[in-house]
Amino acid sequence: MNLVQITPGAGSMFCGGCLRDNALVKALREFGHATVMVPLYLPLTLDEENQSEGTPVFFGGINVYLQQKSAFFRKLPGWLHDWLASPRLLKLAAGSAAKTRAEDLGELTLSMIRGEEGNQVRELDQLITWLKTQPKTDAITLSNALLLGLARRLKSELNTPVVCTLQGEDTFLDALPEAQRAEAWRLLRERARDVNVFIAPSRYFGDLMRQRLHLPAEKVRVIYNGISLEGYPATPRTSAGAGGSVLGYFARMCREKGLETLVQAFIRLKRKPEHAGLRLKVGGSCGPTDQVLVDELRQRLRSEGILDDVEFFPNVDRHVKIELLQSLTVFSAPAMYGEAFGLYVIEALACGVPVVQPRHAAFPELIEATGGGVLYDPEDENALTSGLNELLLNPAKASNLGEAGRRAVREKFTVRRMAEEIVQLLHDLLERRDGLS
Repeated sequence: MNLVQITPGAGSMFCGGCLRDNALVKALREFGHATVMVPLYLPLTLDEENQSEGTPVFFGGINVYLQQKSAFFRKLPGWLHDWLASPRLLKLAAGSAAKTRAEDLGELTLSMIRGEEGNQVRELDQLITWLKTQPKTDAITLSNALLLGLARRLKSELNTPVVCTLQGEDTFLDALPEAQRAEAWRLLRERARDVNVFIAPSRYFGDLMRQRLHLPAEKVRVIYNGISLEGYPATPRTSAGAGGSVLGYFARMCREKGLETLVQAFIRLKRKPEHAGLRLKVGGSCGPTDQVLVDELRQRLRSEGILDDVEFFPNVDRHVKIELLQSLTVFSAPAMYGEAFGLYVIEALACGVPVVQPRHAAFPELIEATGGGVLYDPEDENALTSGLNELLLNPAKASNLGEAGRRAVREKFTVRRMAEEIVQLLHDLLERRDGLS
């Protein structure tokens, strides 16, 4: 098959959706499917070989922003428009992208969802013109529902089915200003009719988005996210690392992902004599706004006299990430919101590290599928500390959970398995040709 994967870049920050899509495209190519990965807005920041290399960035972030601000920029001469979309300028813009917040992007979000009726129609025309120069496309996949405004024109102009993956869009949309929030959901429900099928990363999120987008059950398929196992241990762990117990976190360094909650649990544990030697390792994406929280937490840890027992690893590459995870005794990223999946859970389990996660969102589903950890009541402020304490004081249980999780990831949560299921879905869709209405 000839496939197109359209994925928005996240500037200088690592993005779980980008990592997932990049790994998927690599696997699809290994299966023999000619797959073009098209980046939008900004170049992709990845911890593996960039599968979009050589493909232009469409909907360049600078042009998209300026076209929203003024009709003048929607009519720029071609040479100036192209200069503003140059890789050099987009790379410079990538750093400031991490400073953007949902509450500042309401009108731009609405315009993008409106697609050919929005202020960025010139960018959509340019994307379609380029795609028409490529081999006939069998199917196009949009990385997330915020790109639904592209579906109608892509589908009609290229005469191809359009698939959309769902990746936690509700959190961003619900953070929009009240004036734009309801309209954004209304537009998404309307534009969802242009998509043939949606792929959800969990039953939890599939059910949630089916309700919020008013989708029929048959239009949503659940396919678990998967990771590349390159660099991850192929055999059981012999120990949890030298030098005593290590608690770990690897996700975006923000309150929403639960970093502050975990640091507070670490402080409580350190007050117990039996955990005097416990250390904490914090890794993950850290942008300018996240650094404010990290600085606050450093100060809090300093005031407790335990800052020397904590290490921070911001924006590290894949090799360092895996090394960090392998050094842990227990992992937790106690996300406070309705996490659609939680790729970091799978990454920790792939290293044989047991996890402690809140009993909400997709986490119960992942723990049930892997047997790799324990759940706690997020309404109980002491429950996380108790769950961590239980595994830290019971190495045998922690080891058994970690190994169960490692085996389950290798069986059920690989990128190869994810790609196989997506290929089967696309084959079924193409056999019906008209797709789902």
